[in-house]
Amino acid sequence: MWLARARGLLWVLALLVGLVAAPVGAQDDQASSFTPAEEEAIRQLVRDYLLTNPEVLIEAAQAYRDRQQELQQQEARQTLVSRREELDRDPGSPVVGNPDGDVVVVEFFDYRCPYCVRVAEDLREAVEDDGNIRLVMKEFPILGPESVVAARMALAAEKQGKYEQLHFAFMTVSGKLTEDTAYKVAEKIGLDMDQLRRDMEAPEIDATLQRNYDLAQALQINGTPAFVIGDEIVRGAIDMRALRQIVGRTRANSS
Repeated sequence: MWLARARGLLWVLALLVGLVAAPVGAQDDQASSFTPAEEEAIRQLVRDYLLTNPEVLIEAAQAYRDRQQELQQQEARQTLVSRREELDRDPGSPVVGNPDGDVVVVEFFDYRCPYCVRVAEDLREAVEDDGNIRLVMKEFPILGPESVVAARMALAAEKQGKYEQLHFAFMTVSGKLTEDTAYKVAEKIGLDMDQLRRDMEAPEIDATLQRNYDLAQALQINGTPAFVIGDEIVRGAIDMRALRQIVGRTRANSS
């Protein structure tokens, strides 16, 4: 009798590690009638089985990771729908390219991220070549205080109509962007530095950055660069051929 129950517990164990599915309540029914001695025997049986077949644990762990990843992707897709306006049309997020473009590409980036720097010029060329992309810039400074200063500076430069110029100037700095270098770059492109410093402290910049952080978290974006193109999220650097393909799919699906 106890062996039959042991097989039942193995089945329950399989449920717990995600190998099979069962109706709600089945686990409670299986576990409710075991005596202490039977439970100990079953624990030993399960232990021996797992020691003999450790691949079961590996399979279970992989199944769990796959399931968690799918749940995260589902949550991100739901966020794309529920927060689309904030993603595409946040007034605090500058726009590069065609402001009336038929495809929106959203980039989350950090000026001190080498992968963001690597794709910046190619991205600008791709947007210019296409002519109908609305590139939404989400300042996402996550690599230290220098990144935050640079992001605030870029958003403040929008008040003087020089966001795009400063953005790509930052992306062409040799080596890691420092606070001192950022100010020198801003001065070099002709920004009014007194106004820039005042505008950097504006509360709306704090609000924009906080919205970007919150949105990135909701979309499961933890690093830079990251792109949202239509209903697709690309985490990490992307080559421009792949970006053009996604833009093409998005355009075709919306027509």
